[in-house]
Amino acid sequence: MENQKVVIVGASHGGHESAIEILDKYEHVDVAIYEAGDFVSFMSCGMQLFLEDKVTAQDDVRNFAPADIESRGGHVFNQAEVTAINADQKTVTVHFKATDSDQTVPYDKLILSSGVTPMTLPVPGADLDNIYLMRGYDWATKIKAALTDDRFHKITVVGAGYIGIEAADVLSSYGHNKEVTLLDRNDHILERYLNTENIAILTNEFEKHGVNIKTGLNIESFVGENGQVTAIQTDQETIPTDLVIVSAGVKPNTQWLKGTINLDRHGFIQTDAYLRTNLPDVYAIGDAILPLSIPANKPLPIALATTARREAQYVVNHLFKAKPTHPFKGVVGSSALSVYDYHFVTAGLNEMTARESHIDFATSFYEDRQRPAYIPKNDNPRVYVSLTYNPLTHQLLGGSVLSTADLTAQGNVLSLAIAQKLTLEDLACADFFFQPGFDRQWSLLNLAAQHALGNAPF
Repeated sequence: MENQKVVIVGASHGGHESAIEILDKYEHVDVAIYEAGDFVSFMSCGMQLFLEDKVTAQDDVRNFAPADIESRGGHVFNQAEVTAINADQKTVTVHFKATDSDQTVPYDKLILSSGVTPMTLPVPGADLDNIYLMRGYDWATKIKAALTDDRFHKITVVGAGYIGIEAADVLSSYGHNKEVTLLDRNDHILERYLNTENIAILTNEFEKHGVNIKTGLNIESFVGENGQVTAIQTDQETIPTDLVIVSAGVKPNTQWLKGTINLDRHGFIQTDAYLRTNLPDVYAIGDAILPLSIPANKPLPIALATTARREAQYVVNHLFKAKPTHPFKGVVGSSALSVYDYHFVTAGLNEMTARESHIDFATSFYEDRQRPAYIPKNDNPRVYVSLTYNPLTHQLLGGSVLSTADLTAQGNVLSLAIAQKLTLEDLACADFFFQPGFDRQWSLLNLAAQHALGNAPF
């Protein structure tokens, strides 16, 4: 029996998961991953820990090493960029950068996990020196060096999503006399992740640490002297700066697929309910597709490692079936972050994403302490829970938990509740443990749901 040839484009979470699962699940397969980058495969979500010297080594901040795949019989090629799909011949064209040569590689099954690329700002001066991106191995190296570089006193972070928040946190905490400004075009920081009340708490925390937050403005140009950035011109003011770190979002790495694979107007790969593209035996997973959001009940961009891995597992389980037994069930979208002494976790939709999805919603904000009232306040931190739900059915659509205590595991409870389409009433009486060293007689999420329902506080 001739081996089935599986080609995987991209070596990040989805590509790695696909390769491991195929090699473990099937016999008589040849698996090859082609990765355009040099280093396989740096985890940008670990960059904050790297910058804070909380990792074993920079080269360890990776999803996997090629040897992990090769020890199972697979093959990993770096500096190998897939530039074209030749669907009629069932081949891909691969450009090997080291030798500046092209090769035609056949496939029986093709899995696209090409991911995303960081967005640069299309404004004058964007090519000036000392404008960095907060993504990837090489940029991590440069940002780490900038932390101790006395030339960089005024640093501006553009973009107040997760990556920009991490950058501002690290820079303002480093202790080398950095003046940090955080810019965003939205009205508030973290607006796609948290509801209003929790945003206010974290905004105040940044300001306490000396970060100058400027929101609701647009960058018109970067200003420079002698080829180096010296200021940012916005529609409201000029902001002097020695270094800019851009974290203004990402875009699908799909330009090379135009005219071959169906893309939407934003460049995301269009798939059916089984994660199949318009080409036979070609599948797509990861950040370059729009998976089904369970709470929104429609495809949404959910660029998370957890999402890519679930998609990969689903595709592999159905890879050699004539017809999949069931569609991909979708994801909730859950993530967590630390901001100075605070930790938060969020799951599902919030005010902004529900509004963008044209979904009717209501929210509830609950504030309490983690443990019973007889525990002294210095050992009984405040906790804040925000719930987003359908105002008619009370189905949970999203939620977040914020505290100086690490209660991020509560996000897994919220995620499961959202995935199972539970209601406020379900969460209000759900059976959770109680022990005063950890929580209350009614658990935190019980109390938050009861509060949303208007019940008397316990």
